[in-house]
Amino acid sequence: MFENLNQTWDLEVFFPGGSESPQFETFLQAMEKDIAALSDRVAAGGPGGPASGPAAVAGWAALLDTVQDVSDRARHASAFVSCLTSQNVHDKHARIIESRVRQITASLASVMTMVDKHILDVPEDEWRQLLEADALRPLAFNLQERRTRAKEHMGPELETLVNSLSVDGYAGWGDLYNLVTGRLTITAEKDGKPLVLSAGQAQNRLADTDPAFRAHLMSRWEEVWAGTADLCALALNRLSGFRLALYKQRCWDSFLKEPLEMNRMSRETLDVMWDTITRNKDRVAAYLERKKRVLGLEKFGWQDVDAPVGRSQATMTYDQAAGFIVEQFGKFNPAMADFAENAFKHRWIEAEDRPGKRMGGFCTSFPVQKQSRIFVTFSGTLGNTSTVAHELGHGYHQSLIFELPPLAQRYAMNVAETASTFAEMIVADAAVKQAKGDERLLLLDDKLARAAAMLMNIHARFLFEMRFYEARKKGVLSVERLNDLMVAAQKEAYAGALHLYHPHFWASKLHFYMTGTPFYNFPYTFGYLFSAGVYARAMQEGAGFRAKYADLLRDTGRMRVEDLARHHLDADLTKPELWQSAIDSVLAELPEFMDLTE
Repeated sequence: MFENLNQTWDLEVFFPGGSESPQFETFLQAMEKDIAALSDRVAAGGPGGPASGPAAVAGWAALLDTVQDVSDRARHASAFVSCLTSQNVHDKHARIIESRVRQITASLASVMTMVDKHILDVPEDEWRQLLEADALRPLAFNLQERRTRAKEHMGPELETLVNSLSVDGYAGWGDLYNLVTGRLTITAEKDGKPLVLSAGQAQNRLADTDPAFRAHLMSRWEEVWAGTADLCALALNRLSGFRLALYKQRCWDSFLKEPLEMNRMSRETLDVMWDTITRNKDRVAAYLERKKRVLGLEKFGWQDVDAPVGRSQATMTYDQAAGFIVEQFGKFNPAMADFAENAFKHRWIEAEDRPGKRMGGFCTSFPVQKQSRIFVTFSGTLGNTSTVAHELGHGYHQSLIFELPPLAQRYAMNVAETASTFAEMIVADAAVKQAKGDERLLLLDDKLARAAAMLMNIHARFLFEMRFYEARKKGVLSVERLNDLMVAAQKEAYAGALHLYHPHFWASKLHFYMTGTPFYNFPYTFGYLFSAGVYARAMQEGAGFRAKYADLLRDTGRMRVEDLARHHLDADLTKPELWQSAIDSVLAELPEFMDLTE
């Protein structure tokens, strides 16, 4: 289906010239000017006119049209600069532009704080009338959400000050982490030959088939992160300290309040999800114990969890992976296949395996031109193929959301992970069904390793952050204390299935340093299990579920997750039933794996 696909993305279609693009400079200048004008307009009275009636509706509609236009452009600029800094961590000018774009978005956030004040100033009965007007009804959920959240913030002057100071303070620590870790190299030896790997490349190689090389690389990996741990600890302590200080000023008694609200979910839902997972840990631990035996290991280490069973490792070229993904997407929904094919053919994906790229993968959206861009490092593993499918799921989700008003497009991370994991499941299940013999065992193991990651690895991250933030209230934590917290979290999360741990995982994991999203962990597990429930429904209903699935994705930006599940799946997320059925689903092939490895 595909031949000689280009593995680098096309950013020229947005702004020719990369970080030196004159068109991007013009775009930023226009945005700065328009945000300043919007700020003056909002400061002078916001929507203006009476508080209710047709004139009020018209005033609010006009203001919100401007707000949404500027917000779309700010997202567009942020997406472009994130692509620049990710594709080349040594692009110094891109780093400078990134700081400027962050300042612009902070200015817009301050304007939105003033808009929120105008929203709060509208009396309750008149506010309800406004939301019922035809011009505002499509934004009713999002506007009411802003009103509710604004009541729990400080006054607009203080929130504006926070936005301004965050650029060079709070966000600066995340920039420091990205700069320091982006320059890391890991030196190792394979088959008597020296290897010099970027952090992203080394991360991919940790799943090598050779246990001796895995252990060697893991040792070097730990040494490198230990060498930069003091800088990482400095950044992590300052990031968390900023958050805790801000939460205290807002009179928030829980550091989970912000991440839960950002994900539009309740603490009750989160607790039930983790409780149900904990009750099923023995099943995942049994899988890891069997895998240890199959691999012939005396001790099962962090680096062995994702290691393939057997001495051979199934691989795919990029062209093969693209063809396989498009084919499998098409069996569920031709629209998904068309989206993926377009992404591959028109270079929406940065997949090249080369030094100088940042770690990890992501999908970002360019709302002005209604396109997405995907970032991965593809080295030919099945895991890489799953990652590409995962990120394409994000892109497909966004393609549906583009149809809605910009304020209704802001879906949370947990439901974003639903769409991506759903796409990943389509590809993984298809691969298993087609495989036989050793290859089937390899793919079963790959799926179960994914379950272990979502139910154990992510849980370790969550446990670490919970205990870290609790301890951080009393002061700065040393590298040694951070290591101790991380190992304790891994021991508990893996239910004793590991014998060798990754003490510096708190340093090597980018997600702990994401300034825009605190607790960048539990949404992954939520999305994984929620998507398992959605996927099971899709397999049950077949083609008839396509439209329902699209409707569910469109509603992710205008419903809380409990309402989303109730409306589209008739499920209660505060009860264990959905979570248990989802866990049963993702572990459905565990008995076959155990039989094949007996």
